[in-house]
Amino acid sequence: MNRRNMVLGLAATALAACETGAERPLGPDGLPLPSVYRINSRDQAAIQFRMLDSVNALRRNVGAPQVELDARLNAAAATHSRDMAVQNRPWLFGSDGSSPLDRARRVGFPGRLLGENISESFEPELQTLAAWMGQADTRAVILDPDARYMGFSWFQEESGKIWWTLNMGSDATVLPPIASAAF
Repeated sequence: MNRRNMVLGLAATALAACETGAERPLGPDGLPLPSVYRINSRDQAAIQFRMLDSVNALRRNVGAPQVELDARLNAAAATHSRDMAVQNRPWLFGSDGSSPLDRARRVGFPGRLLGENISESFEPELQTLAAWMGQADTRAVILDPDARYMGFSWFQEESGKIWWTLNMGSDATVLPPIASAAF
């Protein structure tokens, strides 16, 4: 009886795997064409925590302490992602001339901003993280041993293009913010 149930269960699983649902068009290589990665508002927390878990796994591999999401750094990242889309260029300066440090101060982040990674792509967050890890300067921001807080956000255009921003910051008791320059 157990053997029969196991065979029937495997057959049902195999048949369920054959169901494709909506068919995606195939490219000239016979593989499905890529589809646009669409983010909706209910995905925000899942995406941020998926990125946080992935960043912490990478940090754990190099012996760096874990980071936690910081709402203020998330807000600074969201503001900059939207601003990059308005400017239609990925760069670290805001349309008002603000730097990553300025944006961290504006949202009241008490620690030191250690770095900001940005990206303009059509790729999901984990592919963006992989690209950042492939470059020495952006990898250093993610793996900075002084980081204790992370901010992560994005803005997606109607076309599907995504403007990603990741901020890493320190604990204010360990590394206080850099003093503003008086002009």
